[in-house]
Amino acid sequence: MQSPNEIIQLYDGPAPGSETWTHEEEECFSEEWQTQVVFNVTSPTLTVFRPQQTNGTAVVICPGGAYHGLSINSEGFDVAHWLTARGVTAFVLKYRLVQCHLGEPAKDVAEKPQEQLIADMLAVRPLAAADGQVAMRYVRAHAQTYSIQPDRIGMMGFSAGGSVTVSVGFQYTPESRPDFLAPIYAAYRLADEPVPDDAPPAFILAATDDPLELAPHSVALYNAWTNAGKSAELHLYSTGGHGFGMKTQNLPSDRWIDRFGDWLEVQGLL
Repeated sequence: MQSPNEIIQLYDGPAPGSETWTHEEEECFSEEWQTQVVFNVTSPTLTVFRPQQTNGTAVVICPGGAYHGLSINSEGFDVAHWLTARGVTAFVLKYRLVQCHLGEPAKDVAEKPQEQLIADMLAVRPLAAADGQVAMRYVRAHAQTYSIQPDRIGMMGFSAGGSVTVSVGFQYTPESRPDFLAPIYAAYRLADEPVPDDAPPAFILAATDDPLELAPHSVALYNAWTNAGKSAELHLYSTGGHGFGMKTQNLPSDRWIDRFGDWLEVQGLL
């Protein structure tokens, strides 16, 4: 299995908007979430995975974790390995998160009063979305360095990382525009924001039995995209739950990434 090539710091100094943060990034295995998690991210980074032979396509990957953690393997590095095996250059984004105090993000999420939990997530969400924009700009600006095409750079995200992905998909500059989007069981409640005139094609996927009831978010996003005349593909598995990423559950949803590969191929990106 290939190791990460390099880690890129997205900002030269402290990230704008969180200059006073002093806590340090940590990592642990979450028994509750059954995944390896990174938390207390203050200095956003991109971990780069290069294929042995590039096909010119790149994906910025945004793991999820309720804005308190990042499921770094099953929604990050494992996805990157799948992509690089198919010639796609992958960049796993560690975006800024809510500070955790209990040594394990799932504990913070479970023990906070609901109002506080929502307030904390809403407060950090714009910072995480800004990190997504910067990540896209970085990859496009350095496309030649990584032997990728500047018009074949997409963004994929899971859960809260899906929210980062969709946020970038609604609000971007020419430098940060994703050429395609892949929000996976994204947590993103649509407001009245218009779909951009040059919105990229979208691959949208979730499970109907998601215990966080996020499947309707994916349906609403698909409807918004198609009602605006934009290209979109929607997959809803009857079972799969939430946060399955690259985990094995012995369900059809285990093979979701193959459907993403099919879609990339139809888009001419593989």
